[in-house]
Order: sequence, then structure tokens, then C-alpha cells
Amino acid sequence: MHGGRRMESTNMLIIMADQHNPKMLGCRGHEVIKTPYLDALANSGSIYTNAYTNSPLCVPARACFATGRYVHENKCWDNALAYGGDPASWGHRLQENGHSVVSIGKLHYRSEREQTGFDQQIIPMHITDGVGDLHGSIRPNLPIRYQGRQYVEQVGPGETKYTEYDRAITQNARDWLLKKTKTKTSKPWVLFVSLICPHFPIIAPHKFYDLYPLEILPGFKQADERLFASHPWWKAFNDSFIYEKFFKDDEHRKITLASYLGLCSFTDNNVGKIIDALNISGLEKNTRVVYTSDHGDNMGARGLWGKSTWHDESAGIPLIISGPDIPTGQELKTPVSLVDMYQTILNGVGLDLCEDDMDLPGCSLIELAIKGDEKERTVFGEYHGAGAISAAYMLRTSKYKYIHYAEGFEPELYDLINDPEEMENLAPNHRYKNTITEMQLLLYSIVDPDKINEQALSDQKSLIEKHGGREHIIARGAANNTPVPGEAAELLKK
Repeated sequence: MHGGRRMESTNMLIIMADQHNPKMLGCRGHEVIKTPYLDALANSGSIYTNAYTNSPLCVPARACFATGRYVHENKCWDNALAYGGDPASWGHRLQENGHSVVSIGKLHYRSEREQTGFDQQIIPMHITDGVGDLHGSIRPNLPIRYQGRQYVEQVGPGETKYTEYDRAITQNARDWLLKKTKTKTSKPWVLFVSLICPHFPIIAPHKFYDLYPLEILPGFKQADERLFASHPWWKAFNDSFIYEKFFKDDEHRKITLASYLGLCSFTDNNVGKIIDALNISGLEKNTRVVYTSDHGDNMGARGLWGKSTWHDESAGIPLIISGPDIPTGQELKTPVSLVDMYQTILNGVGLDLCEDDMDLPGCSLIELAIKGDEKERTVFGEYHGAGAISAAYMLRTSKYKYIHYAEGFEPELYDLINDPEEMENLAPNHRYKNTITEMQLLLYSIVDPDKINEQALSDQKSLIEKHGGREHIIARGAANNTPVPGEAAELLKK
């Protein structure tokens, strides 16, 4: 209810990018980036500035988005164990109630043949051959991720299969929305448009790359060498992900940043084209729009690149919502995450949770936007993917971020009110002993971290054995990226 009246049921247009660092938005105060369409969307609605993925990796994150459940419930541990329709998704609930549900673009589920809750999948991308990145399932004896070489070397201005794919996704979304004006529906529909940029390869179309001359770019956030040099978890991670090994110099790093910023602006432009079609169609008055990403990208902060960590650059996501009933120009600081999208979508089209969904941890972001910030809420995430010698768990409260490593590794604790850039790990400070104890108790109220760590490792071990064993998979090579529809995967051995 809002202002004494029932909240309007509307269509839902969900636009998801891939690997969009939440700090790389004009509306988040970035000093050089140009994202005029997303800034306008935020101004016309509400932006969540403490929004997080539930896993900083594509497949597990997208399963959480689909089901409203955490990684350990979905058992989609990494990029080789993908969502296949169980547990039920928000799409299934919509279909059960007679709503039209369509996807366009990247899903990263197991395969198009699975019943995952869409009436139609337009140019979908799923994990390669229903198998995905087996190389990343090899844990805890971590292999070297030589894909880092391509991540570093394939940068600069130009076009890629991914930029072409995003243009096709954008055009299909425009066509679908413009055609929808001629279709009368008795119930609200949901369109999920899933773009793949700014995911690597970090090659941006010239028009957008040229927006970012190297001399205007900000510097990179420095690493906490005390943490990275002494912490066994981080040593193993950095020995597996060897991005820094392939950079030639600081100019090379700046070119990578310029390319990534260019891809963010390219994505912004595509979002603008999609929203333009929504406006032309006349459907904007009865459609709520959500923009988000599956996770972020470290993009050189602390000497880290890619995803897979619980720092805000990687774990944070952009999250903007606009449309009927949504307050305009509002910034919300309540911690939220991808699992909240389940209730948000159902709430948007006018559905209540069914009995089987009453245990879901999320909430409606529409209702939260209308009510305004909550004083206290906890976001939870977990990582069991490539580069992790043990599971890594994250709790985010209004004040603190707590990172817990299974198998007895020392935790991390950050005061995000006084240290928003996460530069000082407070865990070694004895004064925060009670805070860490409180965070640990909160963690155990959600999950048994060691038990789930063992289950993930066991499932991954079985998967590796099923596909020929560790040495066979390493010798076969690993794909740097999931190929676009119709293309074969390129395997990299070194």
C-alpha cells in the first residue's frame, strides 16, 4: 500500500548487464564515466547504493537471481554447475499464474532445453555444451588460470563477438517492445533482457573507447600488502589468477581501464535504446524498469582484476528501479541483493508468494523503495568457484562487511561507514573481537560454513571425475569466455 491506495500491478522490464562494477556510474559519483541513460533512469526512480551479488561469479549469481535462494540451496557452486529449473524460479511462478515471461540474451543456465520459467528464449546464451567451465571446478588444489592472459592482452578499441551480440540483444528487445503495443494482454508481462557487456574481452567500440583519454583516468586503489602477502587464502587466489603477470606497464593498465569504461558507456547506450523503445511503444506508464548486473569487476583495485572477490568492486552491483509508485531521485542505503529480485518481480506484477516460497530470504525492492530505508538488514553471499582454496562467505550489514573463510583461515572485517573503500581490515584488531563473534553467530544462523564447504568440494570432485579427471581437464584447456550462440568455445592451455 502507498498513500492509502493499492500498489499498481505493472509489466516488468528487467535489464541485466554482466560484470558491471557498481562504482562505474555517473549517478554513483564516478569522476569521469559517462552513463547518461542510466543516470536518467536513476533520477526518474530509486537507486540502491548497497546492492550485492550473492556470488561474484556468473552461473551461481544467476541461479540466485532466478530462484531467490542462496548458492548452497541451489547447489550451483561454480561456472560448471548451472541452474536447470530446480528449485522453481520466479518465471515458473509467473507461468503458473498466466503471465507472459520472455528472455532475450544471456541466461547462463544449463541449456535451452531446460524448463527454467520462460515462454520464449530469444538468442539465449547458456554454459558451453551444458558443461561450462570445468577448469574452475578444480579445487582445492588450484590450477593456474591462464585465461588471465587473454583478459589482459585483449584490450583497447574495436569490436568483438560480445559487442555484436549485445547489439543483437538490444535490437531484439526494441523489436519485442515495439511489437507489444499491438498485443492486448489481460495480465502484466515480464521481459528479461540480459546484456553481456562490460564482461571481458575488454575491447570497446571506438566511439566509446575514445571518451576516455588515458590522461583523464583516475589512479588505481592500492592493495593492503599485509593482507595479501600473509593470508593463505589470498596467496592461493593470486597464484591461480595471474592477471598482473601479463601487464606490460601502467599504460597497459590504463588502456584496460579506458576500455572497460568504454564498455560501460556502450552498455549505457544500449539501455538507452531499449528504454527509448519502451517509451515509443507507450508502455512506460504501465511498466517498471530494473537495471542491475550479476556481479562487478575489480578493475585494478588492490591489484585485482576480474571478479571472484568480496570487495565492493567485484561483489557490488548496480541496482536501479523506476516506474509507477517508485519515488524519484531517491538513494537507498539498505543492503539488498540479487535474491530480492524474486519477490520484486512477483510483487511488481501483483502476485503474492506461494506456500513453497515462504522461506525465501529476500524482500520486494518495490515495497522497500516506497517505504524508504530500513535501519538494519543483512545481505549474505558465498563463493565456491575458481581460485578459492576454501569457501568464502560474506555478510553485509548497515555498518560492517564480514568475510569468513572456511577451514580456519583468518577472516576480514571492514567498517564501511568510516572506511567505504575497504582499505583497513579490522579483524586483527582486538577491539573488534566482539563484533567478529557477533558476525560469526549471524553467519551460522544462515549456513554452516564448513559443512557447505565440504559439500561443494565433494560435488566438484565428482564432477571432475565424471569428465575425465583433473589432468585431463587441464590438458584439454579452458575457455576464456562462453561463446555467443552459434560459435564454438576457444580453449586456452597456457
